[in-house]
Amino acid sequence: MSLKHGLLGLLNYGDMTGYELDKAFKVSLNFFWQAQTSQIYRELNAMEKQAWLISQIIPQTGKPNRKLYKITDLGRAELKKWLSKKDLEEDLNVKNVFLMKMFFSAEVNVSETIDTLKRYKAQCLGDLQAMSQTGSVISDYGQNLENKKSMVYWASTATFGVYYLNMCVKWAEDTIKTLEEIS
Repeated sequence: MSLKHGLLGLLNYGDMTGYELDKAFKVSLNFFWQAQTSQIYRELNAMEKQAWLISQIIPQTGKPNRKLYKITDLGRAELKKWLSKKDLEEDLNVKNVFLMKMFFSAEVNVSETIDTLKRYKAQCLGDLQAMSQTGSVISDYGQNLENKKSMVYWASTATFGVYYLNMCVKWAEDTIKTLEEIS
């Protein structure tokens, strides 16, 4: 996925400010695609130049003006084109720095690797705790949708996240046990 397509997907649900897009991105897509706020605004500017979206300045009294983004027909067509691509090989490519480091960890002290795995497990458990809020977030955002079917897809993606994080915790526990046996 490109960040542009994720933003187009969010805008397809309704007009949003950059702040709202950033917030929506972080509570919905952040599990599988991370983006900094500055990246989001940079992409919004680029997408506007491509005519995938338009923006409107909304004046406010006593506060900075808001910039509201709206997807265009051209943006919707790009989103549908991207969604229709059937190249699973490209979609399933995984780049994981953590696993690359684990692969070569025989070069460091086993206790360091165990400590790293314990921190990894703790991070995964923290992420699982955060995922427990997903149901209410889906419900809150879904209330404004005409097509409630979207909520099914959102929930399915969240369920994948829960399964994945549980697998990561189990893997870390098993790996720690194995490393403790060889040290």
